[in-house]
Parts: sequence; structure tokens; C-alpha cells
Amino acid sequence: MTKTVAAQFVEILEQAGVTAVHGVVGDSLNGIVEEIRQSKTIKWVHYRHEEAAAFAAGAEAQITGKLAVCAGSCGPGNMHLINGLYDAHRSNAPVLAIAAHIPSEQIGTAYFQETRPESLFRECSYYCETIASARQMPRVLQIAMQHAVGQSGVAVVSISGDVAMEKAPSDQLEHQIFHNKPVIRPADDDLRKLAALINQHKKITLLCGAGCAGAHQELLSLAAAVKSPIVHALRGKEHVQYDNPYDVGMTGLIGLTSGYQAVEDCELLIMLGTDFPYKEWYPPKAKIVQLDIRPERLGRRCKLEMGLVGSVKETLEALLPLIDHAQDSSFLHKSQERYQDNRKNLMKHAQAVEGEAIHPEYLTRLLSEQASTNAVFTADVGTPSVWAARYIDMTAGRRLIGSFNHGSMASAMPQAIGAQLTDLNRQVISLSGDGGFAMMMGDILTIHQYDLPVKLVIYNNSSLGFVAMEMKVIGMPPFGTDLKNPDFAKMAEAIGIRGIRVEKAEDLEAAVAAALAHPGPVVLDVVVNQTELSMPPKIDLEQAKGFGIYMLKQTLKGDGKEVWDTIRSNFLSK
Repeated sequence: MTKTVAAQFVEILEQAGVTAVHGVVGDSLNGIVEEIRQSKTIKWVHYRHEEAAAFAAGAEAQITGKLAVCAGSCGPGNMHLINGLYDAHRSNAPVLAIAAHIPSEQIGTAYFQETRPESLFRECSYYCETIASARQMPRVLQIAMQHAVGQSGVAVVSISGDVAMEKAPSDQLEHQIFHNKPVIRPADDDLRKLAALINQHKKITLLCGAGCAGAHQELLSLAAAVKSPIVHALRGKEHVQYDNPYDVGMTGLIGLTSGYQAVEDCELLIMLGTDFPYKEWYPPKAKIVQLDIRPERLGRRCKLEMGLVGSVKETLEALLPLIDHAQDSSFLHKSQERYQDNRKNLMKHAQAVEGEAIHPEYLTRLLSEQASTNAVFTADVGTPSVWAARYIDMTAGRRLIGSFNHGSMASAMPQAIGAQLTDLNRQVISLSGDGGFAMMMGDILTIHQYDLPVKLVIYNNSSLGFVAMEMKVIGMPPFGTDLKNPDFAKMAEAIGIRGIRVEKAEDLEAAVAAALAHPGPVVLDVVVNQTELSMPPKIDLEQAKGFGIYMLKQTLKGDGKEVWDTIRSNFLSK
């Protein structure tokens, strides 16, 4: 019996090990969805919004390291995928997007729902092509998948519903998708030059990112050899921080003073697997070396002394025998002492104070302490990312996922869905801002529909908190940032999900324990302090001036209570 293109398409996905397709059904997808319905190995996961489906696919790919798939129907359907695909692409997540198209005979006629998928998705993919004829199968699909897994990013295939129902050609061209992991490191001469540079300096700092995955022991060996503090970027936290006596925290706007100073005061900064984007946080005088698997990233943020192409693990294995073991550990010890002081100061604010508003730091600390050792945390951008960066302690088994490169609101809940679907027995905790949760709130129904045991923690401060802080820093009173929220716990109960609301600090510890112990999905709605500031590790004169102007403006217009609450919450109680 002759197969259709849709049947051949789904068979190829099966052979590639795909187990789920995340999407929203539509008539242009009917042929492919029908084949998925009949598949014994692929599950169709139905969402309320395609953006959530794309975020979920990206999270699945980041958790498993394998190809994940999302799909949208023609026109507006697949357009909704784009935000999640941008995030997946910038997070190096191998994702295939199926962008269904209008009937092939109508393309170019301004037909109902007509768009140009190849133009739309070109900027957020390594490969974006249209299957306009059955004769292009299976080659275009296989090429797309090979791009996604080979380059660790997004590939998009557009196909019209009528083309999907055509008879498939011979399958002689079908073959497996190749998941090669080549050993890539700099040439021996370059390694010797790097070793000589390292051996010439005493104050060396390692700045480590997501490219350090799988190289934990090699990082520790290098730090021990050169007596170096290790600073991590946010996406490097899950791979670097745990069981690491050399870790001194993050740098950058949401980092710690210890991380900032370790970078600022070094003589040689070695960037390992990171493309840290904020040029203002690079040291003004130190020499900088960058090692990255992608050559196009070298030197695009700062002036380099050396730029090297290679994977971190293999490069450090070859480099370590060439390194002279340093004797002077004073720079390391100073960085470690500063880090311990920072941690003590952070923990002072992560406490329950009876009669005061709940500190979001305290909520995050409790989650870190009570969560399982292999929990997956997803974090919305803004203040949830700040608190996750500072208060979620990583272990060898924990993961931390967020829209840390793309910076999209509302990613935490759909990413938690994708993470949970990879393992129903693993604890998955979404650290959601109230604004981010509300933006994609419809897909809480997806959690309910599949009874996914996701723990949705909502930092409910009735505000777009990080945006409000940005306005205060430049001297503006917050505007357009207030949120009139419902009781999210009651809303969850109405849906059929357990809801827990906490308004008093003394009730929080028991509520967190109850939420994490519940076998099904939970919404933990925590009313946190609206005036909490996420202070950066360095404050320049203009920021201080701007914040002073904001407080003066608020006082002069008669809103002194907010100013006093801000001072009391962030300065007097520390």
C-alpha cells in the first residue's frame, strides 16, 4: 500500500526517536496529526496556545539533549510558534518546527491566512524550507532534522496540507539522523601558547557558561591548578555551581559583588563556553581569552588576547598537563571570603519576619532547601530569574531553565510543561512572575488536561517588578506596571488544580512543604513584598542619582509611604 507524505513524515520522526509533538491542531495539519494519532510511539500534546508549545519543545530538548518537535497550522497558527522558537534557537536547543501552509495552489494569491513561513522563521533557525512536492521527501525533512541536531538549534519545515496527503515517493533515500559528537579542541601550538599565557599570570578568573556542560571535573582541576575563582553566567549555573569550592557566584546585573570583583580585579580572564553579552561588565584592564565551540562567537563582546575554538571538556583535558601549578592563592582566597560575606548578607534577607510582607528571597530559599536533588526549576525573566540566580542551589542532578538569552516573559510555565513531559516522576517547579503567568495563563489548562504534577509558584507582587525597578533607577516613578490580580489559588481550585495562597511569612514554610508533597499539579500563590529591590553588584553614580530623584518625586507628590516601604524593606532590615 502506497504511503502518503504525511505517513512518511511521521515514520521519519519515529525513526529519529521523537516521542512527542507539541502543538495546536488545525485543518492544514490534519494529515500529519492523523498519522500521529495512529503512531504507537509519538504522542500529540495539545496546547491552548502555540507559543506555549514551542517553549515546551525547547525545554524538552534542553532536558533530554535530543530532537523535540512542535507544530502549528497555517498562517496565524504557526506564527504563534515564533517567540518560543527564538528562545530555543538562542538556547541551542535542537527543535524541529512544522509550519503547516495554505493549499499549495493558493500560494501567492493573498489567500485566507496566507503568510510566508520561510521569511518569518529565517531569523530564528538554521534551516527553513518548504516541501512543495512529494518528490522533496524525505530529503528536506532529513536535512532539517540534521541541521537541528548537528548545529543545536531550530529547523523549520513548511508543508501544505494537500502536499501532505500526496502519495509518497520511494523511501530509498531514507536514512537515520546522525548524532555525532566530534572531539574539537585547539591545535597543540595554540594550547601551548595558552598555557604560557596562564603561567605568566597570578590573578586569573574563569568565567564559565552553558558550554561547560559535562566538564565539571575539568573546571575544578583547572581552578585548583591556577588557584582561580570561578564565576558563572546564568546559563552556566546548573553546570558549574554545585560541589564547587572555587565558585564565587555570578557577575552581571543580577549577580553578586564577589563575582563582579573576581572579574574586575583579575589580570587574566578566561571565558569558557560563554558568550556573556554585557560588555559593561568585562574588566577594563585584564587580558581576555575566549574558548567556544562556535568560532563566530569569538571576540564579538570584547577585545581578546586569544580566541580558541573547541569544546571545554576536551580542551581542558589537553591543557591541564601544560599548566604550572600556582603557589600563590591569595587572589582566590580573597574572592572566596568576599563570596561567603555576600552569601551571609543574602541569607539575612531570606528570613521570615512576623508581621512583615513576605520576602521573595525567603520563598526561593525555602524552595531550594525543600526541593528534590534532581528537581527541574524553570524561571520567568525579571525578578524570578534574579531570585533563582541567587537563592536556588544547584546539585549534580538539578536543572535550571529559563529564557535567559532571548529574555521573553511568560516562559516558565510552558517550559515546565515540556520538562515534566520528559519524566512524570521528576519534580518540576515553575518560578513564575505574576505578569508572566498571567500572560500565558491559558495553558494552565494543558497542565490540568494531562494531570501533570507541575508545581506552579507565583511571585505575586501585583506588579511588573523588574520593569518598575528599571524605571526607578532612571528616576521615573513606575507607570503601567501595576497588576490587578485575582486570587490565583482560588482560580486553580475552580479549574480542578490544588491551590494554596500564602499572605503571611509565618505560614510559608508549611505551604511550600505541602505544595511540593502534593502528588498532582499545584498553584502556590505567594503574596510577596512589592517594594523589594534586586540590587546589582555595582551601582554607578547615574543609577544612584536616578533612584534618589525617584524617591524625591514620590515624596513631593505625597506618596511617601512607598518610599518608606522601599527603604525599610531593602535597607533598614538588612
